Amino acid sequence: MAEIDESYGKWAEGLSGKIALKMERVVERNKGKIPCVAKDGVWDDCSKDKIGLWTCGFWAGVNWQLYSLTKKALFKEAAQWTEKEMDRVFLDYRSMDQDSGFRWLPSAYASFALTKSAASYNRLRLAADNLAGRFNCLGNFIRAWNEEGKKTRAGWAIIDSLMNLPLLYWATRATGDWRYRTVANRHVDTVLSHFIRENGSAVHIAEFDPKSGEFIKSYAGSGMEESSSWTRGQAWALYGMTLAYLHSKEDFYLEGAQHVATYFLSQIPDDFLIPVDFCQSSDCKWEDSSAAAIAACGLIELSKLDCQYAEAFFLAAVKMLEALVKNRLCLDDSKDSLLAGCSTSFSGGEHGISTVYGDYFLIEALWKLAGKEVKIWGGI
Repeated sequence: MAEIDESYGKWAEGLSGKIALKMERVVERNKGKIPCVAKDGVWDDCSKDKIGLWTCGFWAGVNWQLYSLTKKALFKEAAQWTEKEMDRVFLDYRSMDQDSGFRWLPSAYASFALTKSAASYNRLRLAADNLAGRFNCLGNFIRAWNEEGKKTRAGWAIIDSLMNLPLLYWATRATGDWRYRTVANRHVDTVLSHFIRENGSAVHIAEFDPKSGEFIKSYAGSGMEESSSWTRGQAWALYGMTLAYLHSKEDFYLEGAQHVATYFLSQIPDDFLIPVDFCQSSDCKWEDSSAAAIAACGLIELSKLDCQYAEAFFLAAVKMLEALVKNRLCLDDSKDSLLAGCSTSFSGGEHGISTVYGDYFLIEALWKLAGKEVKIWGGI
């Protein structure tokens, strides 16, 4: 366990106050919106025809973290409105995919944790049942996306799904039904055996035969190529494995989290600004600030545990956050977003943008340092 210098907490607390002041104006002028991407400092709106995007829950998460800090009704109202709008997702099977955790942990779980809302509890139960129902017991994995045209993708699983598993661990605690935990643990086992490479890096997509469960191949997905290292995927693996250990207390998961984290640290550039893919050439200047923020969250949690490199994990998290604050944080309240330099993927994605999940994870990481966070990942 790392010994945390109190000065980092004071630094983060000072930033949290500045962020909250900016976000009052941002949330006020974005009423009726659920954003995903900001361009030229203006949030888009997914509330009409894009409510099924995996990112929608993070706007509620941003607002719940701000409400917990400030107790201002503006933030609570925005979070609750977002959660209710997302009820339409339950009525569209095409949107009910592997990302139930991303949608309803920052929204419904945060709401339930702070307000004990019965409606939020109901949403969590519905989301957990749907996620558990995507489990393929032959290959021990949670299926990713639904069919798209003639492409069924019934045997596809993705590294991102590790972050959805806290919904299942929570469901076991809430109901006493160990099926949810069993599904989660078996998926983690499959990640360790088929997603995490010997060097600690992670593939994005793995395909299995849906009839036999046999592993077929892996895909580049959002990364540069199949053998490369998409950084947001590495961050999902790092934080997701850490959360799996915190929920399950399976020592093998802690070893996996440390293995991934050690690899991540070995790849961090000298300026601590994270590229889209750790294997991209030095000529490619694309970054993904969201990967840095997500990884920082995981490293902070990992540093609290009995780890050989706990101090190094914590210091890396702080240095990445310092680099983001110095170079990529926008506190101008005429601009909607906080965190610049995000990318959606390496090939075919958008670069140099801001994303709602990037903003969310930056807030979560800073709130962690300040001791102010709402623990949205199933209470851990």
